[in-house]
Amino acid sequence: MEFPYLSIFILLNLVLVTHAHADFPCELYWNFKLPTTQMPKAITDLLYPAAGNGKVNDDIGAEVSETQLHDNETMGLFFLEKDLHHGTKMNMKFKKNSNYGKTFLPQEVAKSNIPFSSNKLVENILNMFSIKHGSKESEIVKNTISICEEKTCVTSLESMVDFATSKLGKNVEAISIEVNKESIELQEYVIAKGVKKLGEDNKVVVCHKVNYTYAVFYCHKIDGTKVYNVPLEGVDGNMVKVVAMCHNDTSQWNPKHISFQVLKVQPGFGPICHFVTQEHVVWVSK
Repeated sequence: MEFPYLSIFILLNLVLVTHAHADFPCELYWNFKLPTTQMPKAITDLLYPAAGNGKVNDDIGAEVSETQLHDNETMGLFFLEKDLHHGTKMNMKFKKNSNYGKTFLPQEVAKSNIPFSSNKLVENILNMFSIKHGSKESEIVKNTISICEEKTCVTSLESMVDFATSKLGKNVEAISIEVNKESIELQEYVIAKGVKKLGEDNKVVVCHKVNYTYAVFYCHKIDGTKVYNVPLEGVDGNMVKVVAMCHNDTSQWNPKHISFQVLKVQPGFGPICHFVTQEHVVWVSK
């Protein structure tokens, strides 16, 4: 989805006004709250969009068609924990997506200057961003706000830091995928040496980027989940550092979940793993 250029102009001006009073306030906040935590690439790409890379191109849903089951790109997304080792081969590709590049707003701007509720959708939000009522863009904005009114969404980096530390404490690590170069075509990747388990208590906070006019994330805590840093090497030499999440207990998952169909296993079979996309931020306790 591409929102009108006027919305970008408005946002940039709001950010510039705020930055006139402080040098990169969200970075200062990060360094103050998390002095020993390195900022992951998914975050720095939003602060400096020109430095961006890509994301794993995926389409994961609760249910899947037979066509999707025979799509190698989908097949590579789920795997068993026993296969998370050096030498395992997977077919994948990495590319930018249409929601890439939406920047963070400073917390005071996001909270004070930009409305973010369904009762202010038409008269405030759509008008502010020059989005035509009834258009595809307006429906996406409406759906995102609806999701965020039911779940916890953060509209600034400062709010994300506050949410993660409220769930895991201040001694945390934030990680995301790191791609050296975009790969348009599907190709084979092999897990290289150096797979590393992160975190100590299998408690994780995951922040998923949702489609909106600026950077907004849906964040939630997950228990009983292991997180791994996984180095991949493509046949073209492309090196990628991905983040794998392995869910220990799948007994309560929907039996039609795509992972069971791809892996041909039943709910509760054992830990099921998947890679997160470039725009996810994963938080673990150190």
